[in-house]
Amino acid sequence: MAGRLEGKVAFITGGARGQGRAHAIAMAREGADIIVVDICRQIPSNPYPLATPEDLADTERAIKELGRRVVARVADVRERHELRDALEAGLADFGKVDIVVANAGILPMAMGKPDFMGFVDATDVDLLGVMNAVAVTAPHLPDGASVIITGSTAGMMKGTTDNPEMGPGGSGYGFSKRMIIEYVDEIAFHLASRMIRVNCMHPTNVNTHLLHNDGMYGVFRPDLKAEGKPITREDAEPAFTYFQLMPIPYVEPEDIAHLAVFLASDESRYVTGQHIRVDAGSYLKFPNGPA
Repeated sequence: MAGRLEGKVAFITGGARGQGRAHAIAMAREGADIIVVDICRQIPSNPYPLATPEDLADTERAIKELGRRVVARVADVRERHELRDALEAGLADFGKVDIVVANAGILPMAMGKPDFMGFVDATDVDLLGVMNAVAVTAPHLPDGASVIITGSTAGMMKGTTDNPEMGPGGSGYGFSKRMIIEYVDEIAFHLASRMIRVNCMHPTNVNTHLLHNDGMYGVFRPDLKAEGKPITREDAEPAFTYFQLMPIPYVEPEDIAHLAVFLASDESRYVTGQHIRVDAGSYLKFPNGPA
């Protein structure tokens, strides 16, 4: 039986691990060929480890094991020419691109002295990186294509990442995710005449490296941080759970990928300009941000 994305080609940023890898594998499983990019090196202001070349190779291997074709390239979403080069390599092999998943993102929260470069890097990756992905792919998109952007439920709420504890990087993350909402609305309006749909997914906590790091654990357990105690994942998970109405600490990358596949498929052919939360009720619990 043909998959829901049979014959389509998806361009995915931040695809070496986490949500991006989940999108790539889920779309390949549904029949898509994949162009996948990731930076595969550190950004100095970002305190937790970013993806590695080995991570990207693992994603590439997983796609091939599903019997799909893949072009994997190291590229920095902050550099439009690097994304263009990666896309052109994919176009040389596949001849087209039907789906864009602008997923790459960082949250460079402060873990010491606040660094303004955290704000710069967060906005460059989380906002400019999205715009760059759209800019390089837009001239090649056929009528009926799908553009999918990763936002954030936390970014929709004041006081979550944009607070003194998170520093300039947290503010840059929140600012970027709020601006993405307006950006999606605008480009959905302008691309609708070509039946190109543009939608944004807004996850809550997701079981990825962005959540699981010492800096984030300290944000969720300031009591233990103040005592100078090492904070474990087990210490943080009850606080993670407090953030959702449903009694879970986080969703899995695959939960977001299920939505991405629907938005990429023809099943969503008339769905555009939507902001869809996969948040286990966190926005309903904290519509104005956590107290």
